[in-house]
Amino acid sequence: MNDIAGRDIPPERVADGLTSAEAKARLKQYGLNAIAEKRTSLLARLFSYFWGPIPWMIEVAAGLSAAVGRWEDFGVIAAMLLINAGVGFFEEKNASDAIEALKQRLAPNARVKRDDKWCTVPARELVPGDLISVKLGNIVPADAKASKGDYASIDQSALTGESLPVDKNVGDVLYSGSIVRQGEMEAVVTTTGMNTFFGKTARLVETAEVRSHFQKAVLRIGNFLIYTTLG
Repeated sequence: MNDIAGRDIPPERVADGLTSAEAKARLKQYGLNAIAEKRTSLLARLFSYFWGPIPWMIEVAAGLSAAVGRWEDFGVIAAMLLINAGVGFFEEKNASDAIEALKQRLAPNARVKRDDKWCTVPARELVPGDLISVKLGNIVPADAKASKGDYASIDQSALTGESLPVDKNVGDVLYSGSIVRQGEMEAVVTTTGMNTFFGKTARLVETAEVRSHFQKAVLRIGNFLIYTTLG
């Protein structure tokens, strides 16, 4: 992970945190510490289910069947097109639900040192270089490198799949969205928003395109019907 904080903050200033002016400038530079999600209208989503390689194949087959008067084939192909769209909508909804579930694990607020004073701010306003404090029960609000404290036991199972909490010491990375089960530490924020390990996981979930067995079967049937109709 790129140590953004360590590159542009002198070592003697790490324990002091940022000033309000520095935090404001970095917020403009790096953006909000939030998970961005692409929003599309219902009409655009509906249209997308009939646009693409698989729908094109089925639509061509339906058009050819209608052109030669094979209405039984046309009915079957039209039903396949609608079912394929339904499967696509269901899978997209599952992906959206997964992202929402991930976002529920984000910390709403963070304990941060600004202008040499500890205060609580919305977690979305954190920036690289901020000095934060996490303790028992807290959700880590951003990816950060532990800078002070004896140790902390962190539950990061939702991100890494590890079944047991992991002990963190000074110099270790604390991941956004993980939960402090024991201990208390101070840490310097290194990455925020979509650049965190959490954000990259959410992006993978959002952009993953997994073709189901049904969609593969529909594609094979569509190809067969096109070749049959052409023949």
